[in-house]
Amino acid sequence: MCDLNLPSFDTKIRKKGDGVEIFDPLRRKYVRLTPEEWVRQHFVHYLISEKSFPASLIANETGIKLNSLARRCDTVVYNRQLEPVMIVEYKSPDVIITQQVFDQVTRYNSVLKVPYIVVSNGMKHHCCRIDYERQSYRYLIEIPAYNELESID
Repeated sequence: MCDLNLPSFDTKIRKKGDGVEIFDPLRRKYVRLTPEEWVRQHFVHYLISEKSFPASLIANETGIKLNSLARRCDTVVYNRQLEPVMIVEYKSPDVIITQQVFDQVTRYNSVLKVPYIVVSNGMKHHCCRIDYERQSYRYLIEIPAYNELESID
């Protein structure tokens, strides 16, 4: 796998059959190692180690119901009241982040209504703060630390 624009960490990788798996500490199991999964594991590690997000309040592959269809959000972050506050969508490092990617995560957000949306391909990371009262959004320069999630205006 390629180097990312995220801190490296000690990954647990194993070969299984003709594939490779990486350990996901949030799901507490090995999962198939794809380029997108490589980004997910590095990004979650970044949130926990660099931005002080509690691991217990982050969930990978969270199921939602969208127009009666089952969908999965790549990562959802919750506040201490267990309300969703951030959706993170991952793409492979070779995928350019386009409006279509934001449209996908915005559809998921029509269900969860979180104040923060993040999209990352491991090389570039975009974070939006949504203001539902003003019906507007603002791109942030960087991803906020966990304790800042409720205090950004």
